[in-house]
Formats: sequence, C-alpha cells, structure tokens
Amino acid sequence: MKILRFGAVALTSALALTACSSGGGTGSDGASGDTEGAEIRVWLVGTDTPDVAREYLTSTFEEENPGSTLTIEEQSWTGLVDKLTTALSSSDSPDVVEVGNTQAATFTSAGYFAPLDDIAEDLGGDDLLPGFVKAGTWEDTLYAAPYYAGSRIVFYSGQVLGSTPVPTTLAEYVQTATSLRTADRSGLWFPGQDWYNALPFVWENGGFIAEPDDDGTWEAGFSSPGGIKGLQQVQHLMVNASNAPKDGDEAELQVPFCAGQTTFLSAPNWIRWSIQAPADAEAPGCPDTFGADLHAFPLPGATAGQTAKVFAGGSNVAVATKSANVDLAKKALTILLSEEYQTILAENSMIPARKSLASALPQDEFTQASAAAAANAELTPATPKWGDVEAQKVIQDALVQIAQGGDVPTIAAELDTQIESILNG
Repeated sequence: MKILRFGAVALTSALALTACSSGGGTGSDGASGDTEGAEIRVWLVGTDTPDVAREYLTSTFEEENPGSTLTIEEQSWTGLVDKLTTALSSSDSPDVVEVGNTQAATFTSAGYFAPLDDIAEDLGGDDLLPGFVKAGTWEDTLYAAPYYAGSRIVFYSGQVLGSTPVPTTLAEYVQTATSLRTADRSGLWFPGQDWYNALPFVWENGGFIAEPDDDGTWEAGFSSPGGIKGLQQVQHLMVNASNAPKDGDEAELQVPFCAGQTTFLSAPNWIRWSIQAPADAEAPGCPDTFGADLHAFPLPGATAGQTAKVFAGGSNVAVATKSANVDLAKKALTILLSEEYQTILAENSMIPARKSLASALPQDEFTQASAAAAANAELTPATPKWGDVEAQKVIQDALVQIAQGGDVPTIAAELDTQIESILNG
C-alpha cells in the first residue's frame, strides 16, 4: 500500500482508536439520519463491477427511495486499506464500501462496519457463500456481506501459443512458460510483486502462509520445505520465463497481453472484458488481435487432472458505522445482494454471492475455467491482523527480492519472521 505504512500494532491500534469515536452503529450522531433527500455514497473498487450492474444499483435505489440519490465512487485496490482507514474514521465517511475478502477482518474487528444481523435474511441468509460470510463475521456477528467471488485463470491467445499443447501439470506449466520466453515476449507475465500468483506454488508444494499453533500464536510457513520449493519455482518463472518488471505489480495486466508481450497471463477471469474491450472504449483492449482468439484454462495442479490451489479472490460489502444514514445505506446493500443484481454479476462471469444463482453463470470456457479453479481455492489466514500484513507489503517486498535473484531460503525465513511478528504482535 502506498499512502501510509503502518506497523503491525499501529494499524490495528489506529483502527480501534478511530472506531471508538464512531458513536455506535447508527451514524456519526448516533441516529440513523434524515433519509429524505439523502445522498448515499458507495465505494466500489476497481473496474470489476460492470456498468450494467452500476446502473441497476443507482436506478433501483433512487426509484425505491424517492428524493434520495446514490453516487458510486470508484476506488483503486492499491492503498485501499490505508484509504479506508482514513475515510471510515472521518466525518465524511462513505456509506457503503467494498473491501477485499482478505481485508474484511481488519475492519469488522475494529468496529468500522455496522452490524448486519438485522437484515441478514434479506441479504440472502444461508444462500450466501459461506467462506465470504466467515470473512465478514466477527464474534458471531455479520458485518460484511459477500459481494462476489472469483479466481485467477491462465489466459492465452491461440495465435501466440500455436501448436504448443496446454500444460496439464504445474511442472509442465513452468517448463512450457520457460521454453516460450523470447527477448520480446514472456512465456508468463509475472511481475515481482504479484503475490496472488505466487501463493499457488507454495500451496501445491505443501507449504503454507501461516497457521495457528495450539497456544493461539501464529506460525508462518514460507520457509517450510514446501514453501521454499514453491518459492524456488516462482523464482525460476520470474527470472527465466518473465520479462515483467522485477518490482512491478499486477495492475493493468491487459496492457502487456494486448501488446503481445506474453504468451500466458494468469489473471482474474473478468480481465477478459478488458482484453476484448472495443477500440473506442475508455480503456481499449485488443478484440481484433490477441483478444480475437482468446482462450483460458485453470492453473494445473501438481498431479495431472487436478487444478492447483489458487487464491480465492473476491470482495465483501459493508455499511460504514459512521454513515449519516445507516438505514438507507442498508437498503442500498440489500440491492447489491438482491437476486436481480447478483444475476447481473453472474451473467458477467463473476461468481455471485448467492449460491443459488450459479446457474446464471455463462457456459463459456472462461467462466467454467474460473469455476473449476474456484472449487480448489484457498484463503489467507483468518485473523484481523492479516490486513497489517497486506498494508506493510512484506510478501510483495520478499517476492521482489526473489525476482531479483536473492537467496530463497534466507528471504523466506526473514519473511516468516516478519509475518509472525505482525500476527502475534
């Protein structure tokens, strides 16, 4: 994150202190606020939510709440934890916010989100994705509802891959990506900070991020035998298969793909819309070149016929405790979780928050590859302090060192020390 750099204790303490000044769960003045003529501000992150869904949210809310308006303010994933920390504690807090599923516990545990148990059934109840419900629950109270889920899949252009067969195991994937690299084209685009795509190699080799011991403390596992083996595969790919910047991140991945700078691109399934965006779009893709014969497959596992354990991407949505109109904000949240809205997300290849709407997902190869990958997806450690790990970018910093050719066991051991210090601080 680039706005602030909190220490392990500092971020959690700052969250707790600012949450204490929130005045309860009904707005900054302790009341639900005057809902007539109110403006509800919704923070959505990135471009993942399609325009048709945004338009449905705005129009439906304003039709159901005459005199009030809803404004969507798009935020960036970069620096989001720090920006939310500042905004949610201010007198000008947004009303409804999207947050990454791994970041949710940081805010639910600190009192930044209003409790949702009173509308849990309206939001979907038992139909909601259980893993994301868990991520948004703190001390048996729901504070952040699931929004959508997704997983990374491997994209390629048929004209670029040519007659080379699609790999069926993780080892073949590494070998194929390495063999396809040239001076002008990566076999796999793998920027140094891309920790989302590094995790599957750790998991598939038997390593882990961090696990709780019997005494409640956390033990990190990047320096475990499986963790080191996985990170060595990551280093091999970053050094020998990728021309991506060694200190780069995973933003705007459609750009190198459309420039013909890579054969394989591991990215969220919804990036296909950016790749295939028309030339007159605000952010044009390459629908007539490399996007014309776009294909995808789930990352293969260590054993043929199995998919790899991949990072479970996706988001939760919540109502800000300091919203001036908590009741009205909850109405907006109910629309976000409605069957109609979630069906729109599903039809745009985003795994819906409601399990019963999975049938609305398209039957194309991209969505089906994503669904196959999601079936074997893993989450980051379920601790409120995980947000501190992300905010301090310790994994990203370690991966940059690995991409630059550093000693993997030494880097992994130091990374584990940093993670344990944060989680047990």
